[in-house]
Amino acid sequence: MVQVHPSAVIDRDAHLAEGVVIGPNCVIDAGVSIGTGTALDANVVIGKDVTIGSGNHFFANCVIGGTPQILGLSLDCETGGLVIGDNNLIREQVTIHPSICPGRCTKVGSDNLFMIGVHIGHDCVIEDKVVLSNYVQISGHCKIEEGVWLSGMVLLHQFVTIGKWCYAAGMAGINHDVPPFLIVSGHYPPRVRGVNKRGLARAGFSEQQQQAIIEAYKKLYRQGGTLAENARAVAEGDGIDENVRAMVEAITRSSQQRFGRYLETFRH
Repeated sequence: MVQVHPSAVIDRDAHLAEGVVIGPNCVIDAGVSIGTGTALDANVVIGKDVTIGSGNHFFANCVIGGTPQILGLSLDCETGGLVIGDNNLIREQVTIHPSICPGRCTKVGSDNLFMIGVHIGHDCVIEDKVVLSNYVQISGHCKIEEGVWLSGMVLLHQFVTIGKWCYAAGMAGINHDVPPFLIVSGHYPPRVRGVNKRGLARAGFSEQQQQAIIEAYKKLYRQGGTLAENARAVAEGDGIDENVRAMVEAITRSSQQRFGRYLETFRH
C-alpha cells in the first residue's frame, strides 16, 4: 500500500511502488520512479525523471533532481537524469543534481549516508557505503568510490576522484585526485597524511592486505622522489596485490592531467 499525505503534489506520470510513503507538502515531478519501501518526509522535492530504488529515506526539505547550478542554464532547459540506488539515508536539506547532458546520469549507489546540507553536483558518481558528513560540498563531475568517508564541510573541486576507503578530515579542500585507502587533510593543497586503517578494517581487509597497503604507502609517500616516479617503481615490483595496483594506477592516471584530476581529461 502506498501512503500519500493529502497535501503532497504528485504528477500523474510518476510511479510509486508498494510501500512508498510520501509526507506532507512533498512535490514529485513527471517521470519519477520510486522503489519499494522508500519514504519521503515533509517538504521533499523530487525533480523530473529521477529514478530512486528501494528502502531509501529522504528527510525533510531535500531537493533531489533540481536544475543544476550552471550559468546560462534556464529552468526549462533539457538535462539528463539522476539514478539513486537502495537503502540510502539522505538527511535534511540535501541537494543532488542531475546530469547537465541529455542521455547521461548523475549516479548514486546504495547503503550511503548523506548528512545535513550535503550538496552533490551534476554528473557525479557516488558509489556504495559512502559517508558524507554535514555540509560536504561535491562539485560537478566528481567520482567518490566505495567506502569513502568525508568529514564535515569538506569541499571537492570539479572532476576530482576520491579512491575507495579514503578518509578526509574536516574542512579539507580537495583539488586533485586521492588514491585509494589514504587519509587526506588540509586545504588547497590538501596533503596525504597516512593510511586509513579504520577504513581498511571496516572493509574487512585481511592483515596481510593491510600490511601490503601500508608498505606501498611508505614507498610512495615517504622515501623521497616524485610520486609518479615512486609509483612506477612500485608497479615494477614483484607480486603486488590488487589493492596496491589500484593505488599505483590511480596515481598514474591522475599524473596524466596537469592539475592531477584524471576525469578532467574528458572535460570536453
